[in-house]
Amino acid sequence: MTLPPNPFDLTGRVAIVTGANTGIGQGIAVALAQAGADIVAVGRSAMDDTAAQIAPTGRRCHAIRADLSTIAPVAGIIEEARDTFGRLDILVNNAGIIRRGDSVDFTEADWDAVIDTNLKSLFFLSQAAGRHMIAEGNGKIINIASLLSFQGGIRIPSYTASKSGVAGLTRLLACEWAGKGVNVNAIAPGYFVTNNTTALREDPGRSAEILGRIPAGRWGEPSDIGGAATFLASRASDYVHGTVLTVDGGWLAR
Repeated sequence: MTLPPNPFDLTGRVAIVTGANTGIGQGIAVALAQAGADIVAVGRSAMDDTAAQIAPTGRRCHAIRADLSTIAPVAGIIEEARDTFGRLDILVNNAGIIRRGDSVDFTEADWDAVIDTNLKSLFFLSQAAGRHMIAEGNGKIINIASLLSFQGGIRIPSYTASKSGVAGLTRLLACEWAGKGVNVNAIAPGYFVTNNTTALREDPGRSAEILGRIPAGRWGEPSDIGGAATFLASRASDYVHGTVLTVDGGWLAR
């Protein structure tokens, strides 16, 4: 008996993952490779560890050093990905930064740095990839949102604004591109072990407060995000458009 094709299989697909050098981006890149995709790993620092984790899958990993604090690298990232692998099927907009400070003291520099990286570059990279995907009639774009796409948080005004914007842009692009064969969705991670949460995890009081709110009783690990990313990158999600999928250990359910 011939088995039906696996709808989660990404064999032959090419995925760009930004911020793939560490944390959630690295976890997503490895998961997509395990599902069969070749990876274009984009980040500000070396991607050696990511490439080493992808190597056992037998998939290819091409690293691009780029700083997405401006949109200057955007066109080159798309062009290099296509020149290297001959196609582009998946874009994961994961690169992001955070700045902490009381709103009454928050600086314009910290505001602009976060908005430029987390929102502006995300949009223009989606635009550049979207032009190619629309011409091909298919593609998957996955934006990394946040619990702060739904909640206010404290002492992170520009981060909350940027991640609320990511959720909005995800819905807008889905409305424009769903009929053109391009799926645009987002993942909203909860509290994960990443560089962005180091300060929280090293604060015993704040860490205890956070863990007490998470039904799963632990911080998320980058590997916990891989299944959601594989789903949204695969044929299994072909009729999913404009959703923001939370992967938060139950945080929003409480």
